[in-house]
Amino acid sequence: MNNIWKAAVVLSAFIAAAQCLTCRRCPVGIFGTCLFGSDIQCNNSTESCFRGEAQFNATGSLTLHIRGCLDSDLCEKTLTGNILSAGYTSSFQCCTTSLCNGATSVQLSLTAALSAAILASLWGLWEL
Repeated sequence: MNNIWKAAVVLSAFIAAAQCLTCRRCPVGIFGTCLFGSDIQCNNSTESCFRGEAQFNATGSLTLHIRGCLDSDLCEKTLTGNILSAGYTSSFQCCTTSLCNGATSVQLSLTAALSAAILASLWGLWEL
């Protein structure tokens, strides 16, 4: 009888692990490109994958994109706040199936990412 309980516990652990949601993770994305993306397995309490945007009021045109796991209570919400006295607005769109929050990210080195950001900002100045 003891072996049956052990087998039941192991089977339950495999079922719980199989039900964890897998989401795309992007801690920083600019100009539509994720800089350090990967796939992650959410913990059992997380019910949603999300795509989010953060726009800083001072820059206006710079929008950061993020992706990952999120508790459902933050889905479809818009939040505002301040970081180092710079105001920001962020929003989250959620989905509930594995890898539903976007395509595989492009991996860029930090040097390439910073160069792209500088060139894009200079391009905006040339258009003025």
